[in-house]
Amino acid sequence: MARLFGTDGVRGKANELITPALALNLAQAAAVVLGLQAAGEGTRPVAVIARDPRISGDFICAAIEAGFASVGVDVFDAGVLPTPAAAHLIADIEADFGVVISASHNSAPDNGIKFLARGGQKLSDAQEDAIEAELEREAPRPLGAAVGRIKRFADAEDRYVVHLLKTMPHRLEGLKVVLDCAHGAASGCSPEAFAAAGADVVVIGADPDGNNINEGCGSTHLEMLQAKVLSERADFGIAHDGDADRCLAVDHEGSVVDGDQIMAIMAVAFKEAGRLKDDTLVATVMSNLGLKMAMEAAGITIAETGVGDRYVLERMRLGGFTLGGEQSGHVIFSEFATTGDGVLTGLQIAARVAATGKTLKELAAVMEVLPQVLINVNGVDKHAAHSNAAVTLAVQGAENELGGAGRVLLRPSGTEPVVRVMVEATDHRVADHVASRLAGVVKTELAL
Repeated sequence: MARLFGTDGVRGKANELITPALALNLAQAAAVVLGLQAAGEGTRPVAVIARDPRISGDFICAAIEAGFASVGVDVFDAGVLPTPAAAHLIADIEADFGVVISASHNSAPDNGIKFLARGGQKLSDAQEDAIEAELEREAPRPLGAAVGRIKRFADAEDRYVVHLLKTMPHRLEGLKVVLDCAHGAASGCSPEAFAAAGADVVVIGADPDGNNINEGCGSTHLEMLQAKVLSERADFGIAHDGDADRCLAVDHEGSVVDGDQIMAIMAVAFKEAGRLKDDTLVATVMSNLGLKMAMEAAGITIAETGVGDRYVLERMRLGGFTLGGEQSGHVIFSEFATTGDGVLTGLQIAARVAATGKTLKELAAVMEVLPQVLINVNGVDKHAAHSNAAVTLAVQGAENELGGAGRVLLRPSGTEPVVRVMVEATDHRVADHVASRLAGVVKTELAL
């Protein structure tokens, strides 16, 4: 059987891959690996469950709760809340593990099942493999009083918002902020947190009906937020995705401030405050070269990882680093969270604007975003991307042409016969020309 777990849990079309039967079986297997084996005989483990508002979340949640309770796990149902809220709550009540039902930035027909271990930590590959192996075994069948209870987590949102407000280094009075909640999991808690922090809040994309999540809004569709920031003459705007573990921003002129720029702003702020461990920021190989150049100028080292917030988290834990993230807007503040948190990130950006008296545009100017061209070359042997002599020679030629003012990256897809060709340069035409030429070599040399 192909591996169920992908880069961020088990994800696919609801009622096609993500069926009630799969959800129940996964819940039972995860309960054994993450709860029962650790808790010991005679003890009922505790799990937290949360979800985004897509319509399929109802039946998936019911199946997972049934799976947990049937093997002797007590369940606290937190309802519709962001992924990072679930992670915080697991740690806050010292639950044994938890699960979030969400497909993040995907459209409504998709859904996903993402387990979190004790402390709200993402699972290791070994834990995921153990859960898949447990699917082959018969689940425990406790009887009578030994079965689990399912309870509503009545103050879940309040606990999360209070936690967010405690992280704030500065109040937000005097700031007008537009929030785009992507008709997703942050539709209630993000406006509540920003308003409680003192901001004048304008809200869009916060009317989820189960089918409109991420539809023309949120961090994958910034046009509506850009228009609203301009029409409202707001100081800036914040965009979340469906499960609110990421954040992108728009300045008062409507320009996008991406995850790299957000990390640059916060890295400088943390360094000034003496909070940036070893003056190091953790970022992936896909971060813009402009981030590296800006951090060098600020006396900050970048620890580079593979693509994916799980790899950023692993590197942060290994080095005890306090700040890391991705260009896509997954920003991790390890002092306050175990995963990317879009609401937390938005609040930290807003606090920096309020504390400095500078506009978001002025703060983002610490980093110059170099033109970046990405071409996906389809139908090729991705496994030969780094071993084919002609491709290697073409990459070396491109790097020599760009010199120190550019960068070339070839990245095989993890799931498809695709090689991603990324080129950065100080001039967009140069980047486009080099990327197109290199993609042509990849297509010819690696054709299946």
